[in-house]
Amino acid sequence: MKSSRRLRRALATATGLAIAMLAMAVAASAAFAAHRVRHHASAATPADSAGLNAPYAAACLLEPTTGTVIVDQQMHRPWPLASVTKMMLMLIVAEKLHDGSLKLSDQITTSAKAAKMGGSQVYLKEGETFSLDDMMKAIVVHSANDASVAVAEYIAGSTEAFVVMMNQQARRLKLNDTHYYSVDGLPPGPGQSADVASAYDCARLASELVKYPDVLRWSAIDAAPFRNGTFQLRNTNHLVRTFNGCDGLKTGFYYKAGFNVVATAHRGGLRLIAVVLGSPRKNENFKQAAVLLSEGFAQYEMYQVARKGQPMNGSIAVRRASVSTIKPLWGGNVAVFLKRGDQKNRVKIVYQLPASVDAPLAAGQQIGVARVMLDGREVASSALVAPGAVPANGSLFHRLLGDL
Repeated sequence: MKSSRRLRRALATATGLAIAMLAMAVAASAAFAAHRVRHHASAATPADSAGLNAPYAAACLLEPTTGTVIVDQQMHRPWPLASVTKMMLMLIVAEKLHDGSLKLSDQITTSAKAAKMGGSQVYLKEGETFSLDDMMKAIVVHSANDASVAVAEYIAGSTEAFVVMMNQQARRLKLNDTHYYSVDGLPPGPGQSADVASAYDCARLASELVKYPDVLRWSAIDAAPFRNGTFQLRNTNHLVRTFNGCDGLKTGFYYKAGFNVVATAHRGGLRLIAVVLGSPRKNENFKQAAVLLSEGFAQYEMYQVARKGQPMNGSIAVRRASVSTIKPLWGGNVAVFLKRGDQKNRVKIVYQLPASVDAPLAAGQQIGVARVMLDGREVASSALVAPGAVPANGSLFHRLLGDL
């Protein structure tokens, strides 16, 4: 009996030791996994396990001038954005630079909150000041969270107020799959929600951003010095180094979001925007975006209908002037987005002009409109303008003759 009890105690002790060792192994494994996520992440689990075996969770390829969607791969699927969130901050800043309410030389002072931001950063110190231009380089090139907070606070007074602005802008642009909760796109904490958008909404937002030269100036930077050269900004978007014509736009990553990229490139008069969200492997997002862009450039073109300053086919009569006719000029460049090999005779031009115009005319004065039609549908238009100043004939005889 005693030996039986001793055996049971020995077995219990051995079992307890085994359980303890197993628990320690699990804990060590979890700690190692957490360390890899924080420091050496080379793979990500998308928010939905359905995307695990695919190269991405959602994708879109879009031509921004016409808004034509070339590739749609679950492009309306909402997805965690990570630092792609910063694209809306970029747009708000670009618009305010354009309307004059901000200047690139504005000095942005780092708050205590900005200085404490984690993740990707340029290690701003409380009270440290940089120009808006430098802060935006840090945000767009290096995806700096501390700079994002500093700029948001400078514009709106607080990050919370700036997030309200971001969502108002999203509603104005009808980005129906988009909602923001932060200015930086960091992973949400307990009880918080992730910033989300669809691939299509990201492409639409990018279409707005590429209208602003400052945005493309920042996003095309490969590397740049910061803080008097003591810190080097390195573009997180590898495609600016590896894909011909790529000049932007933004990347994002955290564990549950996967690897995201919004990329734009310009070749031969054609600009395309590719969005890849939720790639489970590092660099897979860049590879897939490059494939989308390459296929787009191979299959499509911008067919140049007319260039600014080019005379139209035909002329218009001028009354009360020493010249009897003028050839109006195209007021802007006009191109039509076509699949390569499509028949160009599908494109027609409809001129809307009066039968005659009266002098005097100023150089560049609009006198009509050219409407460009593709298969009977208007796809572009341009003002038609006077090629030069046409003074009125000062002779009373000529004025009277012109009235006959």
